[in-house]
Amino acid sequence: MPIAFDAVAAEFGDRFSVSERVLDPALRIGNGPVRLAARLGGLRTLRGVPSFIEAPSARHAWVLDGNTIRPLPQDAPDLVAEVLEGADPRDVPFALGMRLTREPNELILIEADEEAFRSGTTAADALGSEMSIPGLDAKLFPYQARGVQWMWRTARRTGGLILADEMGLGKTLQIIALLMMDPPPQSSPALIICPTSLIANWVREIRRFAPSLTILVHRGAYRAGIFRDLQVASVVITTYDTMVNDIAVLSSLEWSWVICDEAQAVKNPGSNRRQALAAIPRRCAIPMTGTPVENTLLDLWSLIDLAVPGMLDQQSVFEIEFPDTVEAAKSLARLTDPVILKRRVADVAGDLPERIDVDLPVFLDDDLAWQYEMVRQTTLEKYPVAGALVATMQLQLFCAHPWLRSRDDADDHEDADVVASDAAQLMTPKMERAIALLHEAFINRRKVIVFASFNRIGDLLKRAGHDLPAAWWGAINGSTAQEDRQAIVDEFSCFDGPACLVLNPRAAGAGLNITAATIVIHFTPLWNPALEAQASARAHRRGQTEPVTIYRLFYEDTVEQVMIERSAWKSELANETVPVAIRDSEDLTRALQMSPNGKSR
Repeated sequence: MPIAFDAVAAEFGDRFSVSERVLDPALRIGNGPVRLAARLGGLRTLRGVPSFIEAPSARHAWVLDGNTIRPLPQDAPDLVAEVLEGADPRDVPFALGMRLTREPNELILIEADEEAFRSGTTAADALGSEMSIPGLDAKLFPYQARGVQWMWRTARRTGGLILADEMGLGKTLQIIALLMMDPPPQSSPALIICPTSLIANWVREIRRFAPSLTILVHRGAYRAGIFRDLQVASVVITTYDTMVNDIAVLSSLEWSWVICDEAQAVKNPGSNRRQALAAIPRRCAIPMTGTPVENTLLDLWSLIDLAVPGMLDQQSVFEIEFPDTVEAAKSLARLTDPVILKRRVADVAGDLPERIDVDLPVFLDDDLAWQYEMVRQTTLEKYPVAGALVATMQLQLFCAHPWLRSRDDADDHEDADVVASDAAQLMTPKMERAIALLHEAFINRRKVIVFASFNRIGDLLKRAGHDLPAAWWGAINGSTAQEDRQAIVDEFSCFDGPACLVLNPRAAGAGLNITAATIVIHFTPLWNPALEAQASARAHRRGQTEPVTIYRLFYEDTVEQVMIERSAWKSELANETVPVAIRDSEDLTRALQMSPNGKSR
């Protein structure tokens, strides 16, 4: 029931002054205890300056202005109830609050408290740079600590957000830290949806940084058939395609979190992926992508509507209100920035080391795992004497790409030929991950060096990346004349825009200064840690003014995992006076024991 002005004036008129002048009512939307709050008040203008005087509650048709009781229209509380569509004024859904502040309201003036609608990046910058999270085995950089705190507060207030930090800033670790703030129960686990090529990385990072979280990978022949089979772990990881196929099961329970990695995969609102994802019940959703807008503003609507459904109205209304113009983009940013956290490497460079090393494990899919086994077996049968050495090289070729074929009479496998085969697709899991890295780098106008031990990898990358944003491409390998190499580097460095230079680490791993690149991708591991270090130093050296992010791609449970692990061990062991062999019999033996299908010889 509204609390009328006449009643309070009669009761307290002897203690306060009473004004008969009715103030214009106003509703101010700002931060509440958890979500948003709608505060009723009146507008009083003094010396030409209007001020908002808050009522005791949204049910009071009066305000106390110092020692003066001033009336509001008697129906002001009823207007508030109508405008809020029945929502509690002390707990207003974010999407509703955002809608109310976007357009003039015929019933009552509605204002937005700027504090509640600050951009995510600005709001995060104001938070503390350190935090301790029980069970998290990681030291967060200051910007990561601020990001986790902002996500925690924002998720509780809005029900969703977009994590759009640039590549190399540790989006995965920030999400893991967020989950550890209040670990998901098995009755309502967190669901992480990602491309197949990222499953191994999520599993590895969770086990490394949050070992107390239990993990279920939902994909393949043995995935859960009923929803109760999903309620056995804190975190369930699946792929976008599996999500579509199993939507009946995945939508049968409410998830504590739904995390969408590489969320540009669901930017098309009409796609099966996007529609299936929207049907999954969840308490909070977080699309993760370094490129929230790629082609049109509708990309952003699609992601925002997943994070905070209804915040930007229906798609048809949005497309009319926000055409693809610069002016519309600026207007849209003012609305969406409060639920987006987007930092660039340059923005947080002071928090970062000069070099960021990121290992990116990838799983072979079932067909490729079977083919890997066949390569191992047939090679050992064909070369019974030198089998171990030859087999490991053939497995390295296969891991680089199953289309690579070494020449029978060649001692040097760098010039292996490309032979397309129906048994394997061009877009392997490793190729998919490399293309995703290049895509984000190109969108952000970055320059990238790709190191690959086999010269035709560059051709395969360009072929697989035919849909990538326009960029300069070049290559240097053993067949590149010495006198031409510096000119290629100069062209790469001077190009005004994104660029990719594919290098063979043996041909171009030393002597070249390529500090225009801030991203390095090792597409194929190396046995020799010194050669890998020399290659990485092409970008990370004197003259480099930005942090350099170095990615190492490798297949889990294959010869490449042995190469990564042994390279790291030997790098720690070796120094200038104690050289270490590139590989030994123990390396070869273990490499041939590794199996992507879980079996060992």
